[in-house]
Amino acid sequence: MMKRLLAAALVVAATASPASAQLKLPHLFSDHAVLQRDRPLHVWGWSSAGATITVALHGQRATAIADRLGRWEVWLKPEAAGGPYVLTVDGGAAEGQAQVQDVMLGDVWFASGQSNMEFPLKGFRRAPLNNGAAEIAAATNPRIRLLRLEHKSSTTPLRDIDATWTKTTPATAADFSAIGYFFAREIAAREKVTVGVIDSTWGGTPADSWVSTDAFASDATLAPAIDARARFQQDQTDADLALAAEAREDAAIRASGGTPPSHPWHPPEEAYRPSSLYNAMVAPFTGYGIKGVIWYQGETNSNVARAPYYADLFRGLITDWRHNFAQGDFPFLYAQISSFNSPEEEWGLVRDAQRRALGLVNTAMVVTTDVGDPDNVHPGDKQTVAARLALAARAIAYGERVAYQGPLFRQATSETGGMRVWFDHAAGLTSRGAPVPGFEIAGADRKFVAATARIEGETVVVTGPVPQPRYVRYNWSGVVPGSLYNAAGLPMSTFTSEERIQGHLAYP
Repeated sequence: MMKRLLAAALVVAATASPASAQLKLPHLFSDHAVLQRDRPLHVWGWSSAGATITVALHGQRATAIADRLGRWEVWLKPEAAGGPYVLTVDGGAAEGQAQVQDVMLGDVWFASGQSNMEFPLKGFRRAPLNNGAAEIAAATNPRIRLLRLEHKSSTTPLRDIDATWTKTTPATAADFSAIGYFFAREIAAREKVTVGVIDSTWGGTPADSWVSTDAFASDATLAPAIDARARFQQDQTDADLALAAEAREDAAIRASGGTPPSHPWHPPEEAYRPSSLYNAMVAPFTGYGIKGVIWYQGETNSNVARAPYYADLFRGLITDWRHNFAQGDFPFLYAQISSFNSPEEEWGLVRDAQRRALGLVNTAMVVTTDVGDPDNVHPGDKQTVAARLALAARAIAYGERVAYQGPLFRQATSETGGMRVWFDHAAGLTSRGAPVPGFEIAGADRKFVAATARIEGETVVVTGPVPQPRYVRYNWSGVVPGSLYNAAGLPMSTFTSEERIQGHLAYP
């Protein structure tokens, strides 16, 4: 009984309302923080109920009175890029004062997703970063600030995080998202401003975990995620017994001089709950000004139970985040999942679902199939992925007239003996001297077969052993046979011309 009472007391202490405490700021407002330039500056925190709080930054001052729960917030006018500044928050003699040093006004990018975005400069144990040691050694950059979250889940939206901002050094960069760092390096060099990157990632997690409960409650197209969660729970019933059995079998194999086989990955249960990662790793940031999001996720949603509804889920995630951040249709830039040998999963379906999300305004997708590794789900070339995301940012976020998108399917029309496929962003379409790879055609039965293809201008003519071809698709397999490129050297996306896929509405 005493142990239970002590545990309950600790829980109460850990979750006590900030209203009972003196002046407190979220960890987002730490030394070396980056605040989003050219947008109203939102500063908030907690204190005693009714306390008068004054916030000052670069000659601006604003005052708020804490509500009955001790919550307060102020808004300062937009500021141009600059710094370093001191952010001062003063609650008077009773509440105390907080000062945040070395605050910069620049651009804040929120980097999120699963393991290929989490992939750090030091790499993973069996997946090194290309030129990783040299990249880490050179990672001293005063124009980049980093904020890296540890893995955390929650059943309710959290107010705060445990992490704080750091300067960029080899020590801080080594564990940071490689794509996030390389992206920031390029943007900072071009824009000549400080770039802050928030690394909120967790490998192996489904998109379902990154969507808020409000989105699930208000959008019926996301209901299949709840069904998938129910099936996952059933699978977990005997997970502890399965792990114990695998350990015994592996020990017996080692004792006989053999090498144990690979086993199915057993994901952490809490990271698979719908909304659990949104609550802990996104919700605390929704009041913070950002320039946009860079996202790399989808591999976990490629299994046969999840892939069919990914088109709806991914669009729902983007819409959900934009609604909850309440900063308009900010740029949402994402990497399409790559080329990987996973024959029992639907990598082509997920890549096509990602392509279809481009129907949302201010989105851009970078294709990564040409820099994938068929034998490693974590390819080492993160520099190319980040460079393509930076191209997209230059166009979508910074208004440059720069080619940033590979050839994208527009429509397919019937021709004698085959089909002609039309594309956007296809100037200079080329197979780089190789046979045109990856095309398949099907009749009304949707049974796709390999096809022959040739480039004609900015179109591709596809023929094959189908008397009345109706549908065409490209690079649908997990491991793709090759790529087509446009004049900018950007690869073509996986696509299918089908309007409906496995019963789910597809978006043009």
